[in-house]
Amino acid sequence: MDFEAARARLIKHLGAEIRDKRVLNAMARIPRELFVPPELQHLAYDDRPLPIGLEQTISQPFIIALMTQALSLTGSEKVLEVGTGSGYQAAILAELAQKVVTVERLPALAKKARTVLDSLNYKNITVYQAKDTLGWPDEAPYDAIVTTAGAPRVPPELVAQLVFGGRLVIPVGSLYTQELYKITRQKRKPKIEGLGGCRFVALIGKGAWDEGQT
Repeated sequence: MDFEAARARLIKHLGAEIRDKRVLNAMARIPRELFVPPELQHLAYDDRPLPIGLEQTISQPFIIALMTQALSLTGSEKVLEVGTGSGYQAAILAELAQKVVTVERLPALAKKARTVLDSLNYKNITVYQAKDTLGWPDEAPYDAIVTTAGAPRVPPELVAQLVFGGRLVIPVGSLYTQELYKITRQKRKPKIEGLGGCRFVALIGKGAWDEGQT
């Protein structure tokens, strides 16, 4: 399969709605086929989510692009990703920010993502095994946070890890359907903007879903 041609077609498709050229250019540089199971590589550039094992998915490219665009990255930021998954979103962030911290609760996924990201020579990504606390307070504050799993509410634990003016993009809702929100931390109360409907796997941890609820 001609992955480069398929990638170019996907980027053209995304460009109909995604206006941030830096996001599109970053996605055009990254071989998404390396982040999906070998038996699904022929589907890597379809605009749809794909299973990556352990009941997790690599998100739909449009949703990834939309979330990344909402972060408004300029290249100087430190970004936190909650839910490494395949590592694909982390790779995109690494193309657009100065430093990426990404946390994953499933050890097998964290190890695999780290291996793929290392093979692509990303030096500005650190993959951590997630703790009980949401996010990664050890390296806070962050200029931007993206959460690649759905929460029942906006977790104040994540908002608190942002600088003032920092942006959090997160799906919020039930276990079955969510609304994608962009939250900007302000001194009084956060500014919340809706970005549209979506569907993600559940965010597990204190301040989100308990594992027994999913």
